[in-house]
Amino acid sequence: MRVLNDREEITAAAGTELGVSSWVAIAQERIDLFADATGDRQWIHIDPERATDGPFGATVAHGYLTLSMLPFLGAQVFAFAGNLARVNYGLNRVRFVNPVRVDSRIRDRVHVLDVRELDKGLQVTLQHTVEVEGEEKPACVAETVVLLMDGEHK
Repeated sequence: MRVLNDREEITAAAGTELGVSSWVAIAQERIDLFADATGDRQWIHIDPERATDGPFGATVAHGYLTLSMLPFLGAQVFAFAGNLARVNYGLNRVRFVNPVRVDSRIRDRVHVLDVRELDKGLQVTLQHTVEVEGEEKPACVAETVVLLMDGEHK
């Protein structure tokens, strides 16, 4: 895991890859729990029998389930040290490029695209590429924006 200790290290990381997370299996139980939590119970996600004859040959994870894994996967890759409040500021772009079939393993490759000084603190734009083991195309490519604030910026 890469730790960015201060503003200088964070700023210097712009344009670099921070690293890659461990592989995480996406089992049917996780997909079902996500379906229950969100109410998105479409058969391509929760009906293994029907999904066998569907477009992907098996059930697939919700795109938003894949996206929701970014905090967990990203925490394996990097951390901002110090007394900085980390606020999810938004998403610039999200694309679900390839399905995540049940029992696939995914991981997150993280790059720092941009770091900007704002009145409130540092705005860090990260690119997350969620890879699927054995697949050429990633499952998801997402640009997240994080605002890092400390006592100096109120």
